[in-house]
Amino acid sequence: MTATNGIDSGACTAQTALRRCAANVAAAFTLLVRPVRIHVRNPWPLAPQQFAIAAGLVLVIFLLTMFFIDAAAIRGVDHLPPWIVWSFDQITDFGKSGCFLWPLGILFLALAALPSLPRVPQLVLTAIMVRAGFLFVAIAVPGLFVNVVKHIFGRARPMVGGSLDPFLFSPFSWPPDYAGLPSGHAATAFSVLVAFGSLWPRARTIMWIYALLIAASRVALTAHYPSDVLAGALVGVVGALLVRRWFALRGLGFSIAPDRVLHQKPGASLRRIKSVARELLGQ
Repeated sequence: MTATNGIDSGACTAQTALRRCAANVAAAFTLLVRPVRIHVRNPWPLAPQQFAIAAGLVLVIFLLTMFFIDAAAIRGVDHLPPWIVWSFDQITDFGKSGCFLWPLGILFLALAALPSLPRVPQLVLTAIMVRAGFLFVAIAVPGLFVNVVKHIFGRARPMVGGSLDPFLFSPFSWPPDYAGLPSGHAATAFSVLVAFGSLWPRARTIMWIYALLIAASRVALTAHYPSDVLAGALVGVVGALLVRRWFALRGLGFSIAPDRVLHQKPGASLRRIKSVARELLGQ
């Protein structure tokens, strides 16, 4: 084999992997947008009346927080010990969606580019891809929603404008100083809580600690008012739950029982995953 042939062979292999990856990603997208396969009386988690009541309660809580808590909480930050503020500053960036979306996206694309395997190993890889795809979408969708609506609301962050005014708004503003509502970090943290907690229930305690620390850091660093954080947390939770239900209605990773209870489908065991990994490394 000449050097040129080696280069040509490598380029051909890379092109084949790219084509296979593109085809598998397209197939995954087709599965994600296919019609509902599990028919339930009400495809949404809440009936219209229940949704209206829940929305009203959320609005009342949000307004009460704006009136009675926001300004007081930001003033209280001045009395926090410097080491607490420093600690929050070290961890707050772990609330950025990229910390999760980049690894999940790379994992999904890497799995999509793998060659075809026998039936059982292929099912194992498919199960992993479905779960990686669920985590990606459950975190990305709330984040995308937040990045759009925060510029529509145009709520000023604390101390913008030279004074502490929780009611300072400039709708349809694009500067980051007027992108306070909802908190993107809080939306990411709580969507991570729901998404990872749905797949690994035993990790929910750790996920709760993570989400609450990220949410508290946004107030401690005066990047957001408490009501911004509450709104972001709500978007993260509701968005991830809706994505989970979307997957369940299409039989992807989850299912809905006749009693309308959502269940996670059995996934690949660690033993099978190790077996598939050894088979791939041996190729």
